[in-house]
Amino acid sequence: MREIVLDTETTGFEPDQGDRIVEIGAVELYNHVPTGRTYHQYINPERAMPQEAFEVHGLGDDFLRDKPIFFHVAQAFIDFVGDAKLVIHNAAFDMKFLNAELGWVKRPPIPFDRAIDTLAIARRKFPGSPSSLDALCRRFGIDNSARTLHGALLDSEILAEVYLELIGGKQPDFGLSVSRGRSGGADQDWRPQPRPAPLPPRITENEKAAHAAFVEKLGENALWRRV
Repeated sequence: MREIVLDTETTGFEPDQGDRIVEIGAVELYNHVPTGRTYHQYINPERAMPQEAFEVHGLGDDFLRDKPIFFHVAQAFIDFVGDAKLVIHNAAFDMKFLNAELGWVKRPPIPFDRAIDTLAIARRKFPGSPSSLDALCRRFGIDNSARTLHGALLDSEILAEVYLELIGGKQPDFGLSVSRGRSGGADQDWRPQPRPAPLPPRITENEKAAHAAFVEKLGENALWRRV
């Protein structure tokens, strides 16, 4: 099962009032395991960045001026998400902006039933408790110290960790599923990769010596001497 954890940053709150997307970040999960594939794009909103939005995102007019407009990145975004489910915190907000942008460039909207709203999941699971992304990071002990400003890719990476905790902990299906389609350009033969470097042994030298002494006492026919 392929899912895309997604976040957007915008100039404001209402696309109907001229607000636009300025950044999209997304992280690919396969069977609830991050694959390492991400999508990240800054976008020229073709309008001045309001001061309050600049204070939240740290993205100003000078920075965004030479970035592509949504028309020029729409196909790359569509190709990345494919037909996967979209995991979004407060999905209604991001979906209305994504579909507004897609509509302005004559692309079909993304059906809302493809969205998995982690805000709604958190409110059902922890009724009455704070359910912002920061609050959920505190609840699950997820490090969000780098989140001094809102950034779409960083927020989607953090949300991926939060989502896995919300649905029951990391890798809830233990990666046992073996079938996979080519949705969204994903590699059909992809599997989670081994660690680039093995974890260091946790046994101490004293423990090794104690074990060797114990085996020595068992004599020549000890199981540990035969394997």
